[in-house]
Amino acid sequence: MIRRNIFEPIHCLIGKSPKLRHWKALEISQYLSETTLREIQWQRLGEIVRFSFEQNDFYRKRFRQAGLTPEDIRSPSDLRRLPVLTKSELRNNMSELISRGYHLEKLQQSKTGGSTGKSLELYFTEECSELRNACSRRHDRWTGWEPGEPVAAIWGNPHYPATVKEKLKQWMLSPVIYLDTMSVNEKAVLSFIEEWHKVRPTLIMGHAHSIFLLSQYLRDMSIKDLRPKGILSTSMMLIPSERRTIEEVFGLKVTDRYGCEEVSLIACECEKHEGMHLNIEHLFIEFIKDDGMPAASGEPGILVVTDLMNRAMPLIRYQVEDVGIPTDRKCSCGRGLPLMESITGRVADFLLKKDGTRVAGVSLIENTLTKLPGIVQMQIIQDSLELVTLNLVVDTHFNTLYEDKLVNYFEALFEHYAHIQINYVDAFNCEDNGKFRFSICKIKQ
Repeated sequence: MIRRNIFEPIHCLIGKSPKLRHWKALEISQYLSETTLREIQWQRLGEIVRFSFEQNDFYRKRFRQAGLTPEDIRSPSDLRRLPVLTKSELRNNMSELISRGYHLEKLQQSKTGGSTGKSLELYFTEECSELRNACSRRHDRWTGWEPGEPVAAIWGNPHYPATVKEKLKQWMLSPVIYLDTMSVNEKAVLSFIEEWHKVRPTLIMGHAHSIFLLSQYLRDMSIKDLRPKGILSTSMMLIPSERRTIEEVFGLKVTDRYGCEEVSLIACECEKHEGMHLNIEHLFIEFIKDDGMPAASGEPGILVVTDLMNRAMPLIRYQVEDVGIPTDRKCSCGRGLPLMESITGRVADFLLKKDGTRVAGVSLIENTLTKLPGIVQMQIIQDSLELVTLNLVVDTHFNTLYEDKLVNYFEALFEHYAHIQINYVDAFNCEDNGKFRFSICKIKQ
């Protein structure tokens, strides 16, 4: 309470940070009706469209090529006349995408992890950053955590405070302990547990798969006294079988969150866990089918997002390359923020059949890993239409009969034109950002 009510307000006052003001506004706005929130969202969309047309060379050219002016955007169908912005376009038009009046040296910068081997540089103002931080805080509280309480971060390449000043600042605002996902082993987990008992975090947050790995270690080591208020899964897809393990080990539900470096938080579960609330105060979110038309409720669609807050480097109709499922259902929590069902994976994580049909890799994991005894972890890699590799971590319950079942399942799925190769590994290596990919399609989609 001292951190929350004294240290942080003083810190924000000294730094002239508007984060607390933004956060308090978001705590109120989440309970506005969906109709009111949609009106606010559409007003902000109109503002970013007009600004980008007038002050951004890339979008002025893009609007003219599409035969559009801001006045032509009167409905979502009008907005769809504007082409989606791809990652390659973002990468190749960096200078033009910076709006007039903004200078790179005065902007905040971040870089995506670059799952395809090509990272993206992103720029935004301090005001935009504070809005994103405020939104994250609102959703952090949905787990049961409160500002000022210690956090346990299960993260790759964590940033440890180096100087006395940095250490003091972290202690005064929100102490954090880390489990580095680049090296999760029994020694690291034991060290993490020891630090846990000193700091006593109330929130575990981190990569979904890494929290699952921690849960496995705690279960196998019979450690039962790590009892946070909340668990926040983020940065990668939380598959149902791993969610079940985490919830069984910790005795509470996981709060799943979805976002990306480019636009920050997109959606998050609340305490009711009836779907993921969309962040429509800061984003305009579309679910688009392959033909460019909007996906219906319950139908998968590629996410296309417009950032309503970042004027320094506007992202209008940006294709995130993830696939999600919209829904018309309402949450019983009373918030006006609409729901999406779930994220079903990244475009690059969908395997391809010869006829162009996409198959969700994560669904294949669930259909095999959870049904065949002895498979501890699994990764699917589609090298080509003719070759699919299954990397397996197995235990003593696995036998060759299950291997035959796996091969038969995947051969039937790919109509016997693909060779199914099985590799046995001791453990999987994470990517450079500490994440783990369950399925990887190397065919250009």
